[in-house]
Amino acid sequence: MKLTEKKRIVVKVGTSTLTHDTGKTNIARMAKLVSVLADLKNAGHQGVLVSSGAVGIGAGKLGMHERPDHTSGLQACAAVGQCELMFLYDKLFSEYGVVVSQLLFTGYTLNHPEEKAHLVDTFNQLLEDDALPIVNENDSVSVEELLHGDNDCLSATVAQLIGADLLILLTDTDGLLDANPAENENARLIGRVAEINDDVYAVAGGAGSKGTGGFTTKIRAAEIATGAGIPVIIMNGERPTAIYKVLDGQPIGTYFEANSR
Repeated sequence: MKLTEKKRIVVKVGTSTLTHDTGKTNIARMAKLVSVLADLKNAGHQGVLVSSGAVGIGAGKLGMHERPDHTSGLQACAAVGQCELMFLYDKLFSEYGVVVSQLLFTGYTLNHPEEKAHLVDTFNQLLEDDALPIVNENDSVSVEELLHGDNDCLSATVAQLIGADLLILLTDTDGLLDANPAENENARLIGRVAEINDDVYAVAGGAGSKGTGGFTTKIRAAEIATGAGIPVIIMNGERPTAIYKVLDGQPIGTYFEANSR
């Protein structure tokens, strides 16, 4: 895949990429990601951003040092944080003349054919109108994602819905490693995965410290996307400019091969 090839790309960014250890927004990293996505859009690509971070950013804005441990607290953080997220995205993207839109939905939408069809129509219309959709689960009213997973699988579903050519999952590691780096300093990056099987899940590990998902949810997301014929890259979100290298065909992160469509 080369930069000159026009692609429909879904990028998912997690809480650990968007926030500092203090819980406050990592504005510098967010700005770098926005500049890359805006530039790719200018190059003719169509992009959708699936952004976690509402709960983490909301908790930081409310002066909390860690995520609440009860549902109503998580939902309150999400309500505060989603406003902050979209304010920042709108401000940063507007520097490059990019119009953004917000799409919040729940599992109900995806499980009801008529609602799902309307959602697909909205995505396609926004992309046709040259807007950049920013997606999150509606955490203020939905508890499923808050309790059971992250936006990884949501991003894979979005990629499937819009017929994306590539799904990029940005995280706080260089990709899928063959061991837990906290336990094994010799853990090595797995550069390419041809098939997602039990062995791949076995090395995926547990949840991260800031979000609700871990590598298990990322592998599940990769399985959903690759099963729909969409290749997946899991890579470090610390350097968003590495996305250019991905689109230029360079080996960055872990590449999950797509099944034949």
